[in-house]
Amino acid sequence: MPAYGEGMKIVVLDDYQRVAREFAPFDTLTGDEVEVLHEHLDDPVDALQGAQVVVAMRERTRFSAETFDRLPELRLLVTTGMVNAAIDLAAAAAHGVTVTGTTMAGSAKSSNTAELTWALILACRRHVVSEDRALRDGRWQTTVGTDLAGSTLGVLGLGRLGTQVARIGQAFDMRVIAWSENLTPERAVESGATWVPKDELFATSDVLTVHLKLSDRTTGLIGTAELGAMKPTAILVNTSRGPIVDEKALVMALTTGTIAGAGLDVYDTEPLPAGSPLRGAPHTVLLPHLGYVTEAGYRTMYRQVVEDIAAWRSGDPIRVIC
Repeated sequence: MPAYGEGMKIVVLDDYQRVAREFAPFDTLTGDEVEVLHEHLDDPVDALQGAQVVVAMRERTRFSAETFDRLPELRLLVTTGMVNAAIDLAAAAAHGVTVTGTTMAGSAKSSNTAELTWALILACRRHVVSEDRALRDGRWQTTVGTDLAGSTLGVLGLGRLGTQVARIGQAFDMRVIAWSENLTPERAVESGATWVPKDELFATSDVLTVHLKLSDRTTGLIGTAELGAMKPTAILVNTSRGPIVDEKALVMALTTGTIAGAGLDVYDTEPLPAGSPLRGAPHTVLLPHLGYVTEAGYRTMYRQVVEDIAAWRSGDPIRVIC
């Protein structure tokens, strides 16, 4: 591919916290115009006109074949992470757009999402949010917490993140069980977990935490039947991807007391719409997709974004997805 000189227009999407310039050394891209957008745009095409390079944060913005049609000058799309289901890779290739990523999210040393998973578990089990609010309102000790020690942690998906979560569960003296479609009993044992059938995972978990990749196979995997099979005292935690859990079924399960609560960091639509029923669902702790949002993570991610742009501009792209 040809090398690109100075003078490119680079647009960075969805910098909600206004920190992209702090963590990314954009000043090393001398001669280029860097524009950072802080508000999410459902249709960003008008804002991206004339851009040769776009930086997409996670899967917040969909790049379909129609989007590429409407962005004829786009040549490089950089996504944080090495997998982005919101990008039509075939369409990108057909339009001559190189797609590159960052490897921070796949680092074996990265435990940010696993740590947040336990923040949600503990917040739900010890009623941290409701007790904080009650104390500020002048009330004292309004709930009774639930011990983790001796209870059962169910891990749906025992990959890198699921394994990190499972090991922390062992430190809390929890019984750890796991299931996913390709998980074997031998692989589960290596992570300190016990393989169980899917129905047993839902029926016996006191805490069920989701760590699967979103795909056609996993979309809607947790629905009315699965939630109905859970204990009424159990909680569901999802720091993976929203569509893995049927949101309507989850709201109903929370409202009717089918399960005791839920800790969520991911949703079908992000940012979570103002009118989402989840905002009013009882016994929930809701976070705005913070699993990967840490100083160390952002520093690595944004540094690699700039590396991707510089390498592509020199004609030798790195971390190429397509």
